Order: sequence, then C-alpha cells, then structure tokens
Amino acid sequence: MPDTATRTYHGSYLMPSLEHATVADAMHPGILSCEPDATLTEVAQMMATEHVHCVAVTGISHEEKPQSLVWGIVSDLDLIAAGIRDNPERTARDLADQPVIAVKPSMPLRDAGDLMLTHRVSHLVVTDAEAGRPIGILSTLDLAGVLAWGEA
Repeated sequence: MPDTATRTYHGSYLMPSLEHATVADAMHPGILSCEPDATLTEVAQMMATEHVHCVAVTGISHEEKPQSLVWGIVSDLDLIAAGIRDNPERTARDLADQPVIAVKPSMPLRDAGDLMLTHRVSHLVVTDAEAGRPIGILSTLDLAGVLAWGEA
C-alpha cells in the first residue's frame, strides 16, 4: 500500500474551486427528515442507515398553502450526547440543538462557510429560491470536498 504522504491527488473536473463555487455546487441534494416526536433510536437508525450526520426535524406550516418546514437539526453529536450523557428517551424535538440556518443554492460557498463559522453549526439547510422549501443540506464535509478537489 502506498504511503499516503507521498500520494498525489487530483481534483475533479466537475468541482469548481472555492473561489468560484456556489452552495449548489457542493450541497447534498434532498433532505432526510423526521417528525418532532421521533425517538432517539429512530433518528439514530435513520442516520446509520443513510450514512448521514444530521436529520432535519420538520413540521407543517399553517399557511394558506401548508408545506413542510425545517425547524430543527439533529446532528450526530446531538444524538451521541443524548445517548451517552442525557436521557435516551428524548425525542427529536428535544435533541434539535443546532439552529436552522437556511441558504439559497446560488449563495457563494465561501459565504456559506462563513455562516457556519459565525453560527458554529456544521449543517445548513438549502432552500428553494422561489418557494423557500428545503431542497438539500450543506455540511462541513461538503465544503471539505471543494477544498480538496475543486480546481476550476
């Protein structure tokens, strides 16, 4: 097996550099969500099955056109803290410690990264520019991918 310190990695021709990337270039399309009353076990099973680090907690708006809204994020660290240190009987409503920060797909990726740093969150909810409905998640790992492979 080659020594990773000497291995040369090459970026993807599909990934722009951080200077040129938008949220749409790096985001994970789609959103994995649960109801506020989902148990710690149910949320853990979703994360483990789908190999993700967060689950959005959703509820239905009470507007003229009801739609699903993200009002909380349960991160993997929230889940571990509840399972190890807190009461494992808690629900997604109780676990959703990360504030929901929403961004548009057209936002420059650098600005989205600044938002993560400012608010000390590891996930941003990407919303449709027109309807405002959730269409994806942007994570710190998604930004890492652009830093690692972006070239254009």
